Amino acid sequence: MKKLHFQLLFFIVFQFVVNQSHSQELYVFSEPASNMPAKSLGLKYSGKWQKDQYFKEPLNRQMLELQVGHSKKWMTHLSNTFSNMYEKEQIGFESLGLYTKYRVLSIDALHQHFRAAVFGKVTFSNNKSLYEELSLDGDQSAIESGVVLTQLLHKLALSSTIGLIEVTGKERWAKPVGVNLPSFEGIQYSLSAGYLLYPKSYISYDQTNFNVYVECLGGFSLDRKTSFLDMAPAIQWIIKSNSKLNVGYRFQVSGDAYRMSRETFLISFERTFLNALK
Repeated sequence: MKKLHFQLLFFIVFQFVVNQSHSQELYVFSEPASNMPAKSLGLKYSGKWQKDQYFKEPLNRQMLELQVGHSKKWMTHLSNTFSNMYEKEQIGFESLGLYTKYRVLSIDALHQHFRAAVFGKVTFSNNKSLYEELSLDGDQSAIESGVVLTQLLHKLALSSTIGLIEVTGKERWAKPVGVNLPSFEGIQYSLSAGYLLYPKSYISYDQTNFNVYVECLGGFSLDRKTSFLDMAPAIQWIIKSNSKLNVGYRFQVSGDAYRMSRETFLISFERTFLNALK
């Protein structure tokens, strides 16, 4: 419970700081409150590689995502995943997901802005819940809803997210079996910072941007009373203002949750097509 109280306090303090502090908000492991451009389409590939914490087997998950910018306030992601994380002998189809986000507040000024948005996500997965860590990347059939706040001030961007996850798979209502029982209800949060290192000043949209990120990614189960906290440094290249290449590494720094893995290596590439929807 002390860890839980610490995480809640950390989140509350960050919420205050994000409204007061001083850039980039195209985070690698989380979503900002800002949306993609209106009437645009995006295609994204993400690859995650990790080792099973207990059996040390190499695991990976591949995700393909279609992104739609309906308007300046509303966007949607459609995704599917393929992995060998649960069927470890071969890579196969794993899940379908739908994510939507609506911006509810925007305060703009010169070289700065503040955004607030609400989001929801639903995932239909072939997998059964086995762990205390909850994830809508394909691990379980689940729903999530939450709030994200983002503050941009010149070259620095800060963002915080909190969401409630409920597992919807039929195993939630089955008779408990075994020692390590999975979690079916939990809260996840992220605390993210991004900084634009290059270019020092803009000359044209064709310039390649180089950004660095540090993100804190955490969660705690409401039914099993366990938690975890990860750090995730990452680097990013933005090419011609419409393509992003991300490289990141996520690792656990504290926690007692029963998880598949405590380390993840991520590579993703995203291409945005402006004014694709007439």
